[in-house]
Order: sequence, then C-alpha cells, then structure tokens
Amino acid sequence: MNDFNTTIINEFRTNNGHVETAGFGKNLVLLHTVGARSGEPRISPLFGLADDGSWLVIGSFAGSPTTPAWVHNLRAHPDSVAVEAPAADGIERHDTQVTEITDDDWDEAWAKFTSFTDQFVKYTETAQGRRFPIFRLTPTS
Repeated sequence: MNDFNTTIINEFRTNNGHVETAGFGKNLVLLHTVGARSGEPRISPLFGLADDGSWLVIGSFAGSPTTPAWVHNLRAHPDSVAVEAPAADGIERHDTQVTEITDDDWDEAWAKFTSFTDQFVKYTETAQGRRFPIFRLTPTS
C-alpha cells in the first residue's frame, strides 16, 4: 500500500470517517477486497457516494488510462467485498453485494459523480477514452 493510501486510511479511522486530505470529507469509503491474483486482503480508500442505502464507487484512477487494481479485485472476487463507511456515530463495516453498473444505468450514475464535482469530467481528458467502471456496493450485513 502506498504512503498516500496509508495516510488516508489512518485519517479516516482516527476521525470517525471524516477525511480532510484531498477534500474527501465524509465522502470516503474503505473498500475491502481480495487480490485477484494474490488472494491477499486489500484495502482501497475511494470516493464514495451514498445512494439509496448503498454506495457508488468509480474506477477513475484519477484519470489514468489504466483500470485500477481494485476493479480487477472486485470482478474476480465479488463475494468477498466489504466496505467501511462513515455512520452517524462513527464508522460502520458492512459485507456488500457488488453490482457493476451496466450500459443502461451508467449515464445516470455518471451524472451523480459529475454533479458532485467536475473533477471527474476533468479525469476524462487524460483517460484516453477509457470509460470508468462504476459499482454499487449494497450492504448485506
């Protein structure tokens, strides 16, 4: 795990889900996955949008033309995913059902991200045409 992610994860846990670094505020979740090849546990801090009892996360990778590793992990092991998210009285951890947003619903989900911040639109300028995968994480526990 890189130093930036470690810093974000520590700040998230120390401040009950609030992260000032990079302006995340209460819009950060910690995604727990299993490595697609390694089988090792992984934690990825991600911008997460609360959406009707679920969270939406996007594989923008800050506009990289490469899909982030956590996306491969989600697709390889969708039944082994959990999320830590801000809650009214701290942080809650939930096992989740993962649903990748399909073509029919992608535009609507994308609009939720771009209406929150235009940074996602800026990311498309460097992504070399890559369409960012979007996932819904729905708590099962």
